[in-house]
Amino acid sequence: MPDIVNTEQAQAWNGPEGAHWARNQDRWNAVNEGFDEPLLDAAGITGEDRVLDLGCGSGQTTRRAALRAPRGHVLGLDLSGPMLAEARSRAEREGVANVSFAQGDAQVHPFGAGAFDAAVSRYGVMFFADPVAAFGNVGRALRPGGRLAFVCPADAALNGWVTAMASLREVLPVGDFGQPGLPGMFSLAAPDRIGDVLTAAGFAGIDVNQVQAHGTWGRDAEDAAEFLLGTGPGRHLMERADPTARARARGILTDHLRTHEAADGTVRLLSTSWLTTATRPAATA
Repeated sequence: MPDIVNTEQAQAWNGPEGAHWARNQDRWNAVNEGFDEPLLDAAGITGEDRVLDLGCGSGQTTRRAALRAPRGHVLGLDLSGPMLAEARSRAEREGVANVSFAQGDAQVHPFGAGAFDAAVSRYGVMFFADPVAAFGNVGRALRPGGRLAFVCPADAALNGWVTAMASLREVLPVGDFGQPGLPGMFSLAAPDRIGDVLTAAGFAGIDVNQVQAHGTWGRDAEDAAEFLLGTGPGRHLMERADPTARARARGILTDHLRTHEAADGTVRLLSTSWLTTATRPAATA
């Protein structure tokens, strides 16, 4: 087994949550892939780069980074065995040979010193139990002058799926969607927090910019509602409700999402994130 200190997250992503994401990888990519090009552009990946993909999940960003570095190599790292199995399978089917995948915890994974030219992450860096330790370990894995680029969610209220779930407050016990500073989806929602963590981890040239993208959540409002209620937050809420409340919740959520249906019926919601870049300082004489 790999060295893991973030045991709570490891249990979640190797349990129902990881199985759900692996099973629905194409749907989650449809939700989040609008950030792929801005992320990879910001990382400045070139043809021979060695790239680390943090929290790679089922490997879409890993494969896309590999296509930008055809003479290089990309390592995808994740806690989740189910998602990594999907990542390996998809890379093999697509014929992307310059990738590999490892199960591990970025806080303690034994990367080689200076082994990478760049590190990237799409929504994979918010769950660290000790983010300073994790980013410090990643920094040591970058060569001097190596680049870090990641996307993480901005304030919950700026994300359409949160607004959709909040519409259920009259029938379900919807609380806050994470607390800044604690492991979870919105742990890095405050840009000052990002700067503090990366500075403490030894990075320089830190730049945090807001980016937005629409993601596709379903074929229509009914499909999107069923998908949202099957996510971790949705399951948690529905399991705490009686059958009458669950039925009402589906109706309310479907009605909310219907207002976001495009001309073709698909439901598209806006996500707002922080695109962060930083560098490992170059060695000084």
